[in-house]
Amino acid sequence: MSAERGRLICVHPRVRGTCNSVILSLALALIVGLPLPARAEDAPVAKDVAAIGDCLRKQDKKGGGSQEADEAACLMTVAKPCIGDEGAATSRRQIDCLDRERRVWDQILNESYKTMMNTLDPDQQAKLREMQRSWIATRDLTCAFWYDYFQGTMANPMIASCNNRETARRAIFLRVFATDIADRK
Repeated sequence: MSAERGRLICVHPRVRGTCNSVILSLALALIVGLPLPARAEDAPVAKDVAAIGDCLRKQDKKGGGSQEADEAACLMTVAKPCIGDEGAATSRRQIDCLDRERRVWDQILNESYKTMMNTLDPDQQAKLREMQRSWIATRDLTCAFWYDYFQGTMANPMIASCNNRETARRAIFLRVFATDIADRK
């Protein structure tokens, strides 16, 4: 390759013309293929973490509750007040609010998973890892079906709601085990 007036020219005998499209394609592949660094906006807001944490602790104090009761009581704790009047809220607002809550549930899920991985024996760790991978695939297929079914922008808030709900369910499920591990110490 040689530079000619700001353009790259391929000088190899088998390649004629500019290499700009090849280089652009390679650059795009690198950008798309590399993981994005974590952004501060990906972390849940402290007041959202506190709101859901308070709700879960309140459920714990009731005793004898079920995972379903925790979900019913605590799901939409952040998203519902954020959305406000659902009929007047834009799809973008609904999606942003649901994602805001999902980040809290995701943090609870990840903390519970780490607690379990740090305590379980290697065989149990492998099974937990396999179980989580299976759950991720199922969640993704389940929530993507909203778009497959409706095939329009109205599906986007439904997908966000599905992701929030499924992440909350999984967080509550893993939290049961993480709490049991903490209680045994």
